[in-house]
Amino acid sequence: MISVLMRSHNDIKYIRMTVEALLSQELDEDVEIISCDDRSTDGTAEYLANVPQLRRIAPPDGKYVPGKTLNYMVSQAKGDIIVFNNSDAVPQNREYLKKLTAPLKDEKVDCVYGNQIARRDARFVVRKDYERAFGDGKVAASWGNFFSLVSSGFRKSDLLAKPFDENIQYSEDAEWVRRHSAKIVYVPDAVVEHSHNYTLKEVRKRFFNEGVADRQMGKSSVSLRHCMCSVAAETLRDWIYIVKHGAFREFFYAPVYRFVQKASYYRGTKQ
Repeated sequence: MISVLMRSHNDIKYIRMTVEALLSQELDEDVEIISCDDRSTDGTAEYLANVPQLRRIAPPDGKYVPGKTLNYMVSQAKGDIIVFNNSDAVPQNREYLKKLTAPLKDEKVDCVYGNQIARRDARFVVRKDYERAFGDGKVAASWGNFFSLVSSGFRKSDLLAKPFDENIQYSEDAEWVRRHSAKIVYVPDAVVEHSHNYTLKEVRKRFFNEGVADRQMGKSSVSLRHCMCSVAAETLRDWIYIVKHGAFREFFYAPVYRFVQKASYYRGTKQ
């Protein structure tokens, strides 16, 4: 059996499409979908309550901590294979789960992650990032243990023996694969639509906390020179992409976005 674990919080805009896509999957084995909603207030919880095919569980008590919620959901799952699918990550075909979990038949493979394509309303700087991080996988292959929990699969036995760290608030997926030197397989044919047009304030918060998490994982802090070079290099890539796609309205937004992103991460690594 495959257990699909879906966390949600105020995702009413996308969750209906995600659930319907998961329920329409074509598989040769049984599937259960476990929903854990973190006290949504936008109608998400009410929608989930009216989908009888879902198995709903309450979140753990106390403040939301990703690793704590993930470990609890794993403990409640009945399947031998665990799939994490964000509630706002919409599968794009009916063989998504079959394709995503297929590599786990090889005992040497520890975990898998799927392809994420940006939404149609995504900013072009965001689209470019998604194409580099996912796409054919060639760019991300040079980044070491790149991994994303948004659309991913594991064996339940591995997650029970090696649970997620409950002491970090960000990058729990990266911490897991790093700590266990996991053999990761990218599955480009297992596609979900997923992206965020974060405000600059949200970008600042997210990348600051990713910097903090990387320091907690033992990564070295980046230098100011490295930070500025990274801003310049990524902005250049953005401009090339923007010109190629004729998205000139983002030409001056790109350097601002990159500065906020990279500077926030730099600050986070100094904590």
